[in-house]
Amino acid sequence: MKKINLSGAGIGLRRGLVSPFQSYGDLNPVQFMEVAPENWMTVGGKAGKDLRAFAEKYPMVLHGLSLSIGGPDELNVAFVKALKKFKAEIKSPIYSEHLSYCTDGGQLYDLMPIPFTEDAANYVAERVMRVQDILGERMALENVSYYLTQPNPEMTEIEFINHVISKADCLLHLDVNNIHVNSVNHRYDPLKFLDQLPTDRIAYIHVAGHYNEAEDLIVDTHGAAVIDKVWNILEYTYKNYGVYPTLLERDFNYPPVAELLAEVSRIETLQNKYTQNHESQQAII
Repeated sequence: MKKINLSGAGIGLRRGLVSPFQSYGDLNPVQFMEVAPENWMTVGGKAGKDLRAFAEKYPMVLHGLSLSIGGPDELNVAFVKALKKFKAEIKSPIYSEHLSYCTDGGQLYDLMPIPFTEDAANYVAERVMRVQDILGERMALENVSYYLTQPNPEMTEIEFINHVISKADCLLHLDVNNIHVNSVNHRYDPLKFLDQLPTDRIAYIHVAGHYNEAEDLIVDTHGAAVIDKVWNILEYTYKNYGVYPTLLERDFNYPPVAELLAEVSRIETLQNKYTQNHESQQAII
């Protein structure tokens, strides 16, 4: 086992941001980046060279979109093996995926919530263990947003997450925006929810923006600036559980690079504020 080589504040490298980042030059205070491996693993030419140039400057986290860890289809072992090779090529420190599914005989093109049942939790944990056996290290699972209340669940959301992570012996990819989104949509206290998560297993953290569909319905879009309530959850995490690597997600509706870096700087400021009280945390893979 080894510690993840990851620290500080980061930003997602999306195709639409490659050229703006290159033109801007110094991306300080960015200390690491994140890509969806599905969008880059088979890319060659200029795009492939661009990715590798960024990967030489920044640790590059792999955040998957299509493994469908909770889906009914057979686990895509070929994809995991290809991902392992790609991860080694760009020296990525960790791979994470969503605690959800996105296939059912074909791609659903959305992240679907897994039923909160013991059978489903055990099924997911077993698939995570298979992935980790192939990778030869722990992966991380992200807590996801969802919009419909499940009928007659056997478990609460927090019980389901904790069961999977404990049984699979994997890491937690904490998304504080998703906690806020779910707390509004499903009417619970976000900080009490966070207090029940296995914070000692956090690999890294996401912050992002969202869209307010109605007063009681928020859609997780990653297309807007981070709001104060989400920043407050992040600060609460640092204050109570330690300073973890934290990345800004922005997937579309891109503002000028300077505005994105201002949000990354806000992450760094919070990290510096609480580093004096907590050592910077590094998960073990």
